[in-house]
Amino acid sequence: MARICSIRGTRVRSGGKIHRSGLAKKKGGIGRHVTKVVKRTISPNLQTKRIWVPELSKFVKLKLSCRALKTINKNGAFVTLKKAGIV
Repeated sequence: MARICSIRGTRVRSGGKIHRSGLAKKKGGIGRHVTKVVKRTISPNLQTKRIWVPELSKFVKLKLSCRALKTINKNGAFVTLKKAGIV
């Protein structure tokens, strides 16, 4: 299953991690130098949750990011799911 949030559409992003070597100038060295840039992936914080929807009187199982959980807590389950096109 894909690592995508059902509500917000948050997905895995790619980025770069910079490797540096050397001692910082303020610590008495000659400065930090970039030696390599490595590709990396940044994954969203996904949780599989069963959300109770009172309007439908049933549970809905979703893969959500934690930000989407906060949105559900703020706006309500039915409104959020309807806006996302799930219900």
